[in-house]
Amino acid sequence: MTNNEEKKQDAKDGKDEEKKLSEEDEALKSQLLDSLDIAMDVKTKDDIRQKAIDRLCDEVKKSTGSMTGVPKPLKFLKPRYSDVIDLAEGKTKLKNLYDLSSALSMTMGQPGDVVKYKLMGDGNVVDWGHEYVRCLSGEVGSDWIKRVEGNKETADLRPLVDEMVTYYLAHNSESAAIDLLVEVSLISNLSSTTVEDVDRVTRYLIKTSDYLDGEEALECLTVAKGMFEKAERHCDAVRVAIKIGGPDLKEACKKALEASGDVKDRLQIAAVLGRSKIPFDVEEEGVEGVDDDEIEKLNDLISNASLSDFFLNLGRDLDVVDPKKPEDIYKSHLSETGGFSRRQQSNAKVDSARANLASTFVNGFVNAGFNTDKLLTVENSDWLYKNKEHGMLSATASLGLLMLWNVEEGLTVIDKYLYSNEEMVKAGACLGVGVLCAGVKSEADPAFALLSEHVEGSDGEMKRASVQGLGIAYAGSGREEVGEVLVKVVEESEDWVAVGLAGLSLGMIYVKGMEGADDIAMAIVTRLMEASDDNLKHSHTKFLCLGLGLLWMGKMEECDATVEALKTLSDTSVSKFAVNTVVGCAYAGSGNVLKVQQMLHECAEHLEKDADHQAVAALSIAMITMGEEVGAEMTLRTCDHLLQYCELPIKRAVPLMLACLHVSDPDYTIVDTLSRLTHHEDEQISQNAIMGLGVISAGTNNSRVAGLLRQLSEFYSKEAGHMFTVRIAQGLLHMGKGLMTISPITSDKLLMNGPAFGGLMAVIFSCLDMKATLLDKSHQILFYLSAAMNPRMLVTVDESLEWKPTTVRVGQAVEIVGAPGKPKSITGFQTHQTPVLLSSKERAELGTEEFLACTSVLEGIVVIKENPDYKPPEEEEKK
Repeated sequence: MTNNEEKKQDAKDGKDEEKKLSEEDEALKSQLLDSLDIAMDVKTKDDIRQKAIDRLCDEVKKSTGSMTGVPKPLKFLKPRYSDVIDLAEGKTKLKNLYDLSSALSMTMGQPGDVVKYKLMGDGNVVDWGHEYVRCLSGEVGSDWIKRVEGNKETADLRPLVDEMVTYYLAHNSESAAIDLLVEVSLISNLSSTTVEDVDRVTRYLIKTSDYLDGEEALECLTVAKGMFEKAERHCDAVRVAIKIGGPDLKEACKKALEASGDVKDRLQIAAVLGRSKIPFDVEEEGVEGVDDDEIEKLNDLISNASLSDFFLNLGRDLDVVDPKKPEDIYKSHLSETGGFSRRQQSNAKVDSARANLASTFVNGFVNAGFNTDKLLTVENSDWLYKNKEHGMLSATASLGLLMLWNVEEGLTVIDKYLYSNEEMVKAGACLGVGVLCAGVKSEADPAFALLSEHVEGSDGEMKRASVQGLGIAYAGSGREEVGEVLVKVVEESEDWVAVGLAGLSLGMIYVKGMEGADDIAMAIVTRLMEASDDNLKHSHTKFLCLGLGLLWMGKMEECDATVEALKTLSDTSVSKFAVNTVVGCAYAGSGNVLKVQQMLHECAEHLEKDADHQAVAALSIAMITMGEEVGAEMTLRTCDHLLQYCELPIKRAVPLMLACLHVSDPDYTIVDTLSRLTHHEDEQISQNAIMGLGVISAGTNNSRVAGLLRQLSEFYSKEAGHMFTVRIAQGLLHMGKGLMTISPITSDKLLMNGPAFGGLMAVIFSCLDMKATLLDKSHQILFYLSAAMNPRMLVTVDESLEWKPTTVRVGQAVEIVGAPGKPKSITGFQTHQTPVLLSSKERAELGTEEFLACTSVLEGIVVIKENPDYKPPEEEEKK
């Protein structure tokens, strides 16, 4: 179309438009254009011109108050936009002219014009309507970034930002206010702003922090924490403080306990600290305003000393106290082959020993925490001696699982085995003591007293087991004396297995960069640099690397110095493996897209040998996106691509990736995918898929997974390695008789538990070379899972920590961050009486207004108090 034709068409469109205008619109258009003509007439008096401008402004303001389309005044003034701008650019004393120019620029001007003319004007931002404020905030953000990059002053933009933020908060647009403040790096301004709906603002702040790096993320969380403190919601403030972590955590906990005027609120804070395994002693930290009796209660909750009692009460309430035998889990009578019993005779002895070892683990996992079973705790039990060598070690250590969290009774049961003539039994007893104390702090400190002497002794099974036991018992504690003992093993021991386990245990103890982690990291890196080639190729080197990674878990860029040091290792393959492990752990749960891309780049090279670093790169993608819904969804698609296009070493890691993303969460599609992979022609892929089924269903009693595992026990009845893996998966599935979880993600997906993550990753990493670890003589690595085991219960208690059954609604969790209004946080709920079990995707809320919870997240131990404003239904009816 030529220019002339275009002009004709425009003229025709204009005529058509004129014909379509109603009398009312025609009058409005005429009035607007006449007013503009008067304003532009220099010969007219200034006061008359000013009235004309004011009339134009009033009409535009009236039309932009609520916008569902382009307002008529803006349409009618569009052909004369240049006249308005020329008038504004000229030297005139007319008020509101710049504000009018800014408003018209919203639909007609060049990018930046809205903010440019607004800065020249002096009227209120909010007078021009919501859409104008949105448009202006976008341009202010862009202009701010340009000025900062060009080292220009931004002071004149701040009043605009403050005015827009106040407007947004007053009009229920909290998300827009926070987005603007994040863009202009003024999020700290929110601390001094009055916020009515603290829940909506803090939820959005916390979620926003997941998509920011370093200082910005920390600032968002700090503001959220400050808001909770201002609203006197100290338990929620502590949850955010745990998310922030760092050296100020104990001070934040102390401040919250002192600021809480109610005993119940303090007990709730203690319960949250206990669930997150934060080392804190009320008396040692000098918390003021708390009497001796209360100190004892608080420390009991923080140290998890009462966890065993709560768990046993839960078992009694749900009537699952009776011990189960492995055969109750296998249900061999339902299968045609009968499981292990109908094997080829040539393999009978080996298989029998392996079968008994598998039964030991199944028995330990299933009856974990219930203090009794039908194999080991019965009188005159000879089960220990039905196992061989390392099997005896694991059988004795499984007593720790059975007596989990019950330190006093457990020590009595295990004590006699510490004086056995069999070294393996004594070693198992040492490991059992460590498992028994997992996550529980006792005044007697039995684990360190009993195990430290064996760690300092000569190399052997006792030393290895004691090293593991200390790592499990003191996971997340940062205990200096324990660290000193284990560092000596890393630096001096000739036994590379012990060195690997000591490195892993140190990572568990100082997880998340606790005080002293720098020195530990240096010791591990130095040992890796000094190691021989044979040692570097050892299967336990990966545990040394994992321990190093755990030290920097969640610390993001703080791991950079360690990464640079690892790049200097002589063995390139080990160097890459260690770097990928450290980066994966450092960004665990962050959803950092750049690091995911970095790991995908590592996987792009087609290698068939020396590709361990690629397997851990794939695993790191799952670690980084763990607990982050969008990232996890994208990773599932990535897994499909890796299975289709990558070489075998990476494919072997895919089932483990799926397991990491859905720990104790048997999602239907994931179960389906892993089920297909259990029949893969590659032995390692199928074994990892079986183990993956165990991890995703751990502690859920999922009937579908149970059926699949029974079928697999038939299918692989003559494959010793596969059969052992199937049995372990069955034990995990029925862990704690279905009352436990091993998921490290807690507190409504806000927090990632360091010790739980470490224990889970120890088992996942062992699956990267299952033949040399779990299927050889290092099956006791499975006991690291005890650091991740936790009841998946919701129990309501009163001030005396006595059970207080109350009505709760339990349903599927709904993401309500940024949602308008006051949406429900659960859907498809059912009403229950506490205690209840919560799955990974479920959320609970109180079902009655009679009680108030001392925390906004109902999971674990929840302290409730009576609602002073509650009126029984009878009283309401009388009124």
